[in-house]
Amino acid sequence: MDDVLILVKQEKIRDELHVQHDQEIERQIFCKVRSVTRAEFFSGGQNGLHPAFVFEVFPGDYQSEPELIFHGMRYVIYRDFLKNADTLELYAEQKGGVQ
Repeated sequence: MDDVLILVKQEKIRDELHVQHDQEIERQIFCKVRSVTRAEFFSGGQNGLHPAFVFEVFPGDYQSEPELIFHGMRYVIYRDFLKNADTLELYAEQKGGVQ
């Protein structure tokens, strides 16, 4: 693992007046980055996706977060795949209008 990404999820919290709010929770983990394959890119495009990267992470580090931040850009995780006992692949796309 030679790079770092930030996993992002929304959590509901209550303030001192018991009003419920969404709070963004971020966790930093190590990863290895690859480009998506040509087949993944074209099959994703046929399904309305815009595949950008595949992030390899340790399976224990991922807790079903729906988004991640990589080098300042926000991506949506649209698929995960357990490659082996030590590697989980996170397939991510950059949504239009999301920074």
